[in-house]
Amino acid sequence: MAASRLRVIDLETAGNGPHDVCEIGWQDVTLGPDGRWRVDEGRGSRLVNPGRPITPETMAVHHIIDDDVAGAPFWKAVAGEVLKPEGGVQALAAHRAAFEQRYCTPRFTGGAPWICTWKCALRLWPHLTSFSNQMLRYQRRPEGLVRELGLPAHRALPDAYVTAHHLRDMLDEAPLEQLLAWSREPGLLPRVPAGPERGKPWNRLGIETLRAFAQDRDPNLRFSAETELRRRGETAEPTADEPAQRTLL
Repeated sequence: MAASRLRVIDLETAGNGPHDVCEIGWQDVTLGPDGRWRVDEGRGSRLVNPGRPITPETMAVHHIIDDDVAGAPFWKAVAGEVLKPEGGVQALAAHRAAFEQRYCTPRFTGGAPWICTWKCALRLWPHLTSFSNQMLRYQRRPEGLVRELGLPAHRALPDAYVTAHHLRDMLDEAPLEQLLAWSREPGLLPRVPAGPERGKPWNRLGIETLRAFAQDRDPNLRFSAETELRRRGETAEPTADEPAQRTLL
C-alpha cells in the first residue's frame, strides 16, 4: 500500500503558535492498476482543539470558532493516525508544504518525505499567472474535480481535495522522484514577483540585478536568481580583480 499511496494534507490553525492546529484534512492519491495516479475515495477531516482561543484573524479565514473545537481532541492525539495511516504512505503532500511541516513534524509523520505542490507548479506550469491553490484550480480546471467537494475554500478537506487534483496532474507530467527533488529545493520563481522588475522573467535581467537578488533574504528569490546566474556561467558573487603585481604583505 505505501508504495502506491500519497496523502495530501491541509491544516487550518488558530494562530501562529507551535500547537495551533484546529483542523486537519486529507485526500489520498493512489496508483491504479493501469499505472495512472488518481484521486480516490480516501479523504476526511478532523477538528482539533488548539488549547487556546482561535484568533479573530484566523476565524475570518476559515470560520472555525472556539465552540466548534471545544470538545475535539488535541493535536498530538490526532496527528499520528492521519499522517501515519494503516498501510503507510509513500509521501505526504501539501500546497506550500513548509507551512504544514511546521506542525506535521517527523515525530508524527515517521519521517515521510514531502511534496510541495506550489514548488512543483512553478516548475511544470511557469506560464500561469499565479500559483495559489485556488488560482491553479480556476486557471487549470482539473478534470474530475467536483465543485461541491472543493468548497468551502480555506477549510481543510476541500483544500486538500483541490490540491490532490493538482498533484495527480503533476504526476502525469513528471515522475514522483522529480517532484520530491523539486520539493527539497527553494521555489524556482518564473518571474520577479515584486519591485521595479516585477513581472520580468529572470533571463531579461542584467548580471548586477541578478546578483542583487541573489543576496535577498527570501530563499526563493535567491535561488531563482542564482539559477539564472549559473545558466549564464556566472556566479552570485563578483570575482575580485587580481592585482597586476602581488605584494609580500
